[in-house]
This record gives sequence, C-alpha cells and structure tokens, in this order.
Amino acid sequence: MEPFKRIGVTGRQGRSHIEKTLQRLTDFLQGQGIDVLLDESIAYLLPGHTFETSARVDMGQSCDLVIVIGGDGSLLGAARDMVPHGVPLLGVNLGRLGFLTDILPDELEPQLDEILRGKNRLVHRFLLDVSVTRDGKVIGEADALNDVVLHPGQSTRIIEFELSIDNQFVYRQRSDGLIIATPTGSTAYALSGGGPIMHPKLDAIVLVPMYPHMLTNRPLVVDGNSEMQLVVHPDNTIHPVISCDGQVEIQLQPGDIISIRKKPELLKLLHPVNHDFYEGCRSKLRWHPHEITVDEE
Repeated sequence: MEPFKRIGVTGRQGRSHIEKTLQRLTDFLQGQGIDVLLDESIAYLLPGHTFETSARVDMGQSCDLVIVIGGDGSLLGAARDMVPHGVPLLGVNLGRLGFLTDILPDELEPQLDEILRGKNRLVHRFLLDVSVTRDGKVIGEADALNDVVLHPGQSTRIIEFELSIDNQFVYRQRSDGLIIATPTGSTAYALSGGGPIMHPKLDAIVLVPMYPHMLTNRPLVVDGNSEMQLVVHPDNTIHPVISCDGQVEIQLQPGDIISIRKKPELLKLLHPVNHDFYEGCRSKLRWHPHEITVDEE
C-alpha cells in the first residue's frame, strides 16, 4: 500500500467531547508531514487552525485515507459518503461497542504510527442499495452498511407486507417490521432482534422479523447476491418507514415497493494488524474471556 499523503479527518458532528482526541490526531498527522483535510462541520473544535476544510461528502475526491473519530454510528455515515470513491476508512473509537472503530484514544499515536507505516489490515465490506417505487416511479433511494429496517415509524400498529427474493415469493407477514442486515450489521440492531452473528467475510444477508404475528417466522440467511423486494400491503392504514443504518429514512405509503440488493462498490476499512473479530466479540459482547487449556502429561 502506498504511503498516505493526504488524510481527511471527520467525527461525530455536534459532539464537543471529541475535541481532545481531534487535537491529538491532527498534531500527530502534522508531525508526520501529512497533509490534513478537516471536515468543515467539526472545524470549530480547533479554533485558529490552518487546515484546509471540506464537506465530508467531498473528502473522497482528494484524500487517500479518512479517519473517523467517534463510534460506529459516526463511521456508518462516513462509509456511505466514501464508498463511491474507494477511499479507506479508519475509526478511532469514542463510542460504546466499537465493532468498526477499533483504535482506542489511549493508544492513538502508537497504533496510528504502525498503520501509517503499512502495518495494517485492509478488509472489504459490502453495503445494501435501497430504492422505493410508487406508482411505477422511484421516489427514494439510499444505501446502508449495517441494515435496512422496515418499521411502523411513530405508530404502534403492526405492518402487513410481502417478501420476495430473486422474484420468488417467500411470505406475507404481519409484524412490527423486518431487519435486513449485512454481516457488518449482524452485531447491531439485528442481533438485538434475535438474529445470528455473521462473520464479516461471509457473502450473505440476514432477514430478521420484528415481533412477527406468527412465531414460526424466524431469521432467514440468504446469499449476498440475492435481490429482495418488499411490498407494503395496500390494506395498511399506517405509513411505515424504511430506515438505513438508523440515519436515513424514506417515508412509505401502502402499495409502495422496496427493492434491496448488494451495492456494487465495496467499502475499504483499515484495522490494526492484530485486529481479531472473535476477540472483539469476546470483549464487546462479554463472552467468557478465558481460553480453556488442557495440561499434557
């Protein structure tokens, strides 16, 4: 991997608690002789700075790496902006779980030094593309790294909808909605809904019903290249919502058709070279931390 010459820095917008880490990060990058492009939405946290600023959505056009300060939610938003440009992302974790942002502030300088010197692990994750069609016209589009969720919005009533996969009818369901998650998102909302943990290398998608009327509706894992279609039943009296990563929403009407498929562009993520998915599960999900060893005679 070529040395990084220009690095974009972004973070959780509107959160002043990232200020200290932001200052340390930009000081370190400057000390390494790296050109820094600062997200204009957090530039006020460094009064008097001399960095060039940019809207986050434009960073991918001129940076060869973008560092995100915050939690997984901050990285999700940056991922959707960067994936069209093929720019890798690196996360500094100021959130809670941090499955995607795995550099700790206390280890910022030594870990970042190794990563910038090429001691890193590059992984790829796929996103989901979503489009909503109404009366034959596309009225909304979005994408998601973690999940696409059909839910009732502010209503407490259940939704009736039909699911087809690769043009094959699967079922008509009455429930609070449906979570459609990537392997990346399998440790997020889908896990809370009773879905399985999927290794990030899997080329698969999981569909997790939310409080289904029929208890036999269980999570369903399908091939990652599957194309899914949800039809909001015309008899619904509420207007449900499609939510992408919990950050982008499309308001629906009865009769709307939601199409979901894998996005062709892949997200590039950088991790420390010792990144371990299973260790992440042990520490973040509080699995038993100790390995059982058997003494040999």
